[in-house]
Amino acid sequence: MTANPILLQKKYVRIIEQFSEKESMSLDDALSFFYHSEIYRLISEGVSDLHCMSDEYLTEELISEYKEK
Repeated sequence: MTANPILLQKKYVRIIEQFSEKESMSLDDALSFFYHSEIYRLISEGVSDLHCMSDEYLTEELISEYKEK
């Protein structure tokens, strides 16, 4: 299933803002990490309908990925 591109972009913004806040990093750094992350790849490819998951859940997954690297 594919998501509406505009809604997906808005979801990305919310995730990046939450990630930036929770990890106390600049929005630029959060943006860069997000667009190079596995989570972004999976969401953008529509894998397992991840775009349907809550922003909070996806932010926590992104944080987990960040801490592993």
